[in-house]
Amino acid sequence: MKISVIGCGYLGAVHAACMAELGHNVVGVDIDAEKIARLAAGNPPFFEPGLPELLTSAMSTGRLAFSSDIAAVSGSRVHFLAVGTPQQRGSNAADLTYVDAAVAALLPHLAPGDLVVGKSTVPVGTATRLAVSIAATGARLAWNPEFLREGFAVKDTVSPDRLVYGVETGDAASVALLDEVYAAALAAGTPKVVTDFATAELVKVAANAFLATKISFINAMAEVAEVTGADVTQLADAIGYDTRIGRRFLNAGLGFGGGCLPKDIRAFMARAEELGAGDALNFLVEVDAINQRRRERMVDLTLEVCNGDVRGKRIAVLGLAFKPDSDDVRDSPALDVAARLAELGANVVATDPEAIETSRRIRPQLDYVATAEEAANGAGAVLVLTEWAQFRALDPEAFGLLVAERTILDGRNCLDPAQWRSAGWTYRALGRP
Repeated sequence: MKISVIGCGYLGAVHAACMAELGHNVVGVDIDAEKIARLAAGNPPFFEPGLPELLTSAMSTGRLAFSSDIAAVSGSRVHFLAVGTPQQRGSNAADLTYVDAAVAALLPHLAPGDLVVGKSTVPVGTATRLAVSIAATGARLAWNPEFLREGFAVKDTVSPDRLVYGVETGDAASVALLDEVYAAALAAGTPKVVTDFATAELVKVAANAFLATKISFINAMAEVAEVTGADVTQLADAIGYDTRIGRRFLNAGLGFGGGCLPKDIRAFMARAEELGAGDALNFLVEVDAINQRRRERMVDLTLEVCNGDVRGKRIAVLGLAFKPDSDDVRDSPALDVAARLAELGANVVATDPEAIETSRRIRPQLDYVATAEEAANGAGAVLVLTEWAQFRALDPEAFGLLVAERTILDGRNCLDPAQWRSAGWTYRALGRP
């Protein structure tokens, strides 16, 4: 099948490459010519494990191409919308400027029978609005939300854990076309849910709201654990054995960040308020607040181990991305904590395997080095703020020879406290004795 993907950022680039790898003929379109040139060279402008190799493989077959000209979509049967929906400046609501612009640009190139498929995370009601102008061309609209995890996006696209089709009542043709697109996943037994536009739009934001709530719940328990002397990690282990609860996403620490969970739950609250159902999502206000408090607590903990004053003190920060296996620093708790300490006068020396350049663009005032060892050299305290495998594997004895003081703060509860303490380190973590 010939497919177009409009918007070649994180979501679009991954989707285009994966669809080509599955055998479709794909063109990715974006107005950013530099981004298009990098993707065409197999060099994506962001870090995602396996994507450069996938781009090279797909383009070598001739099934994948990129263009900055929207006319390149002509002749495609299916057109995926994968543009961003950032948070509006000065508001919690989602900014639909890019979605509306993409649809407007696409309309003149649609043919009767074409299917436009929304992948972007949008406020409920968006699909119904867009369907009117798309139907006027003889094309149809479906909403097919994405559930990608950064660091696992290729796997999640090729082998999704579920497929959701939002279509108009009785639109069997759109369902059949999407089944053709996702034939490999369906043949492998991937569950499929066919529903209406509103439900499909709500699936993504509801999933993100639930995950954010689960993370904030265990971080709320960490707050209680800190004042009672309990260990939140053992608490999570114990309640996680309950199959109704589960252990995943029960890791207390700095909390969530990135380009999805924070802005999506805020946009969800804003849309519910517009619809007169704001009270139903009031709990998300506290979910967001708990998440933000974890950052404040890490700064306070750093001050505590530095006798109340970090001015002029060298602080090593290990990790800047919001999660490992990513260079994404959007709303990153790690980068936020590093910046707050710098504002308090600390000499923050930070490192990350992939996110130094993305961090430097946002926080140029910090000092960046290539390795954990360079960051730790002469440091009065070490903060582990992103749980990269390289940091989890550090040798406490050898690492201790580099620092001025053996003080380590584990912002992700990813280290072995006994191992570090036995090597003479003062070990502190969020929610642990």
